[in-house]
Amino acid sequence: MLADRGLALVGRSGVGPAAVAMIVVALFLCAGVTLAQETVDVEAAEALAEETLPPLSPPTAVTAVDTPNDRGSSINITWEHSPDHESGTLLGYSIYRSAHPETGFVFAGRVPYIQDHYRDSGVGDRAPTYYRVATVALDGREALSQAFGPVEAFPQWFNMARVNVLIAVVIFVVAIIYFVNAAKSGKNLFIRRLAGLDEMDNAVGRATEMGKPILYITGLSTISDVATIAGINILGEVAKKTAEYNTKLIVPCADPIVMAVEQEVVKEAYAKAGRPDAYNEDDVFYLTRSQFAYVAGVNGIMVRQRPATILYMGMFYAESLVLAETGAAVGAIQIAGTDAVTQLPFFITSCDYTLIGEELYAASAYLSREPILLGGLKGQDTVKFIAGVFLIVAVVVATLAATGVIETNFMAPLFVTG
Repeated sequence: MLADRGLALVGRSGVGPAAVAMIVVALFLCAGVTLAQETVDVEAAEALAEETLPPLSPPTAVTAVDTPNDRGSSINITWEHSPDHESGTLLGYSIYRSAHPETGFVFAGRVPYIQDHYRDSGVGDRAPTYYRVATVALDGREALSQAFGPVEAFPQWFNMARVNVLIAVVIFVVAIIYFVNAAKSGKNLFIRRLAGLDEMDNAVGRATEMGKPILYITGLSTISDVATIAGINILGEVAKKTAEYNTKLIVPCADPIVMAVEQEVVKEAYAKAGRPDAYNEDDVFYLTRSQFAYVAGVNGIMVRQRPATILYMGMFYAESLVLAETGAAVGAIQIAGTDAVTQLPFFITSCDYTLIGEELYAASAYLSREPILLGGLKGQDTVKFIAGVFLIVAVVVATLAATGVIETNFMAPLFVTG
């Protein structure tokens, strides 16, 4: 633009090229002086603004300790708020760490200004570490605290916040061992009567008298399901009775692995009963994996074979009511057991007896009176009773404390779970 002005001046006044060059240089110098003056003015204004801002105070009492009850690699940093905490000019606090403070610190994290602690999870185990905490203002200024350290992170052998779990496990194991030994020594351990299991002998006897088979169904789940395992355990006891009474036992399976296991269980039960020759492998067979195709196949067996007794023991889904209604239509005695809460109403309505929830798990111990199963069942019930008493006491104490009747928190550590 300065060159254009010079050329225009030449065109009007007839001044020579040398004069034009001098005019252009002079214009550039004037512009440079003006820009320099503006820059100096801006820097001076900024410096004056900084001088007029109130000084920023760093946080005080910075401490850092290894995080307790952890696996290592973390340190807890705490501090007292900056004196500027209530000024409304703070953004937060920045945490800096260093293995060698003389070489400088690196940024570790930032927290809001209302917070006075930070957990640094980026450190190595047993590595000496130093920390500085900086107050951060809204305009980006920082005021660093003094360095604190060294501090080391290391894992702990025990999580003291989980002592309550350790105590519960010890009580559980001791109870199980005690009752198993008591059962092995011949002590009579009481188990409350279960009507469905007490009726098991009558159901098998009825099928024997009528000359009709017993149909046993363990549901559609796989061998990994606890309910299926419980159903297979009961199957072994039922198979012993059918072997003794020489009654046919039909077991249609919906899973090939479950089928293989049930074949071995029934075969072993017949051998224990002294009737290995009465075992027929074809009576325990694979039907199909499809839910309602399986239901259709089992219903067909019910209609054709007209079993005198039908046992449902395991995990069931939407097919439960279809199976139970068909069994009721053919006039069979039906005993069901499942932990599927959504299916229990259908079994309770359609079956003669129903084992609810944990009664299914207790059935194998109830029928076999095996010392290990019986002792385990009694041990679990004892621990549940202790836990129930403890919860009742804890609720009463907490209620009294909340209403101001008593002032105590002596039970608080027992509820800490880490």
